[in-house]
Amino acid sequence: MSSVALTGGRGFLGWHTRAALQEQGADVAVLPVGEHFDVEQARRALDGAERLIHLAGVNRASEDEVRAGNLLFARQMAEALTTVATPPPVVVYANSTQAGNGSVYGSAKAEAGDILRAAAESVGAQFVDVVLPNLFGEHGRPFYNAVTATFCHLLVAGEAPSVDVDKQLTLLHAQDAADLLIGTVDTVDTAPEQQETVSGLLARLRDIDRVYRAGEIPDLSEKFTRDLFNTYRSYMFLARPEMPLLKHADPRGSFTEIIRTFGGTGQFSFSTTVPGVVRGGHYHRRKVERFLVLSGRARISLRKMFTDEVRHFDVSGDEPVAIDMPTMWTHSIENTGDDILLTNFWTDDHFDPDNPDTIVEAV
Repeated sequence: MSSVALTGGRGFLGWHTRAALQEQGADVAVLPVGEHFDVEQARRALDGAERLIHLAGVNRASEDEVRAGNLLFARQMAEALTTVATPPPVVVYANSTQAGNGSVYGSAKAEAGDILRAAAESVGAQFVDVVLPNLFGEHGRPFYNAVTATFCHLLVAGEAPSVDVDKQLTLLHAQDAADLLIGTVDTVDTAPEQQETVSGLLARLRDIDRVYRAGEIPDLSEKFTRDLFNTYRSYMFLARPEMPLLKHADPRGSFTEIIRTFGGTGQFSFSTTVPGVVRGGHYHRRKVERFLVLSGRARISLRKMFTDEVRHFDVSGDEPVAIDMPTMWTHSIENTGDDILLTNFWTDDHFDPDNPDTIVEAV
């Protein structure tokens, strides 16, 4: 996949989709819509692109704004799509299970899809209508994107979220949605959706919060639990990136418990690094990973994908702290001392060279 035009690239699902596209080595053009739409910029991005992915939409505003915004964004992309010499052969629309349910948002999503479908068919492009359920994932916006984000935010803040209306949810992790949108998974029927009630979701997240606050890792053998845990960690990392560890010492030396894990296929590793050398420079889409410097001094650096801010943590084996690497944050570790650096790593999976989930990206 060489080039993709993407709307809504700065939103929650857009961020996840861009991380997935980067693994494929795609050249992604993020197109603004609405008042910042530039038809010439859109035409340049669409001309010769392999895929247009239309994510941009309005779901939280007045009824008039919801309807007008969704239709405007679709019409803007339709205008650009139908006026380029070489339009993309595939046009993907991020639709919603609410489409056609009689609500203003559902009607607007359905009508916007019709607009984009007509434009795609007029240029001979395949129109892929991806109907998405309730999405959850890392860095969702609390009180906006989904109830999962709100629950995680409140739990991390030490508050006690409650369930106002308990109902059945169909949940899909944003990275699985991204795979659908970029075409690495064929149909929504094969995507790993999860059925859960609102109260059941909250109970799962409370268990994760309780176990993680105790310095332990929950059982991650179930994919849904792993995805919920990564979602929860994205909030906890921002609130508490460093986790002090209890160190027991006597004349023989010292003992520090790194981590306890309940089930799963976790893997512990360690590395030695000579002074001045930097390791890493990559991110993961799904892997859970923890760093712990056992001996020497190091600087651990992390950058959230598609942002410029780099977070640095200067750590030492004299005062061990564990730092988790959030998914979709590129990271590295540099030996800043004069001696060999000894670092312990833990991941939730066994390394698979055919599917390493390690995407090169400089911090």
